[in-house]
Amino acid sequence: MESRDLSLLLTLDALLQEANVTLAAKRLGLSTPAASHALARIRERLDDPILVRAGRRMVLTPRAEQLRPQVRSLVEDAARVMSAAVPFSPRDLTRTFTIFTTDHVLLVLGPAVDRILREEAPDVCLRFLPSVMEDWIPLRDGAADLSVCVLGHFPAEFRTRQLFTDRFVCVVRTGHPKVGKRLTLDQYLALDHIVVSPLGRSSHVDAVLAERGHERRIRRTVPFFNSGLLMAAATDYVLTVSDRAALALAPTLGLRLVEPPLPLSAYSLNLLWHPRLENEPANRWLRDVFVRAAKAAVPAGRRGPGPEAGRGANPRRSGREG
Repeated sequence: MESRDLSLLLTLDALLQEANVTLAAKRLGLSTPAASHALARIRERLDDPILVRAGRRMVLTPRAEQLRPQVRSLVEDAARVMSAAVPFSPRDLTRTFTIFTTDHVLLVLGPAVDRILREEAPDVCLRFLPSVMEDWIPLRDGAADLSVCVLGHFPAEFRTRQLFTDRFVCVVRTGHPKVGKRLTLDQYLALDHIVVSPLGRSSHVDAVLAERGHERRIRRTVPFFNSGLLMAAATDYVLTVSDRAALALAPTLGLRLVEPPLPLSAYSLNLLWHPRLENEPANRWLRDVFVRAAKAAVPAGRRGPGPEAGRGANPRRSGREG
């Protein structure tokens, strides 16, 4: 590496992030001709066009897409190295964090997370976005800070930490004419069902039923736990769902919880973050906020395993919608 290559890193990062010479120049405080000249040098140095025209816009080459997260991480590391070291204080933090998750997590942990933030970091904002299948991609690209999810496929270098375990219960309205204190499999199959599927995938419940040669009658499939619980409270449908989410709204909605008539595995909710943020003080503090919220949000009478740090990935994202 030549010394002049280091000066091109910032320009390369801006070009990779913006995929537009004019916008990259504005981001860097350069003129457009100066950014174009730097792009020519980068192309020569990397032996790759980096940006190519596609109709009226420019797009990144495959090599550029591959370099994008790596260069972003290098620039962020360099910025931290050159910044003056100051003691981290959440109370002095003015920042918006972007977090991918489902309304299940918000129902279970939202109040505890909000309480901690109001006490420790009143100027911090949280921007929650609905979970996506490949949630590690925006984490890698720097578009998000954290994901709270059921683990799925992601690169092995990503970091994870278990927050809590959950299990399935059946939920019906109080006074349901066909469901008593217990629910048999025949009764379960005779009912109309609601399915909550945040990612649009097939349900774990249906996989277990199929293994036994059964199929339930699904009348409604919704993307949100709130919607499923509200619908169960207003109809004679049955909803098989997270018991923590059900317990959060059962008293308000007049819902009754019944044990499922088939064996359904418990599952864990986890934090997922990019390794470049492993030791970043603000992200580390935010992760700890969720860990403490999970400990504080254990329902009465429930005890689960404590959070466990770990690395690596499940080869598949588990189907844990009801």
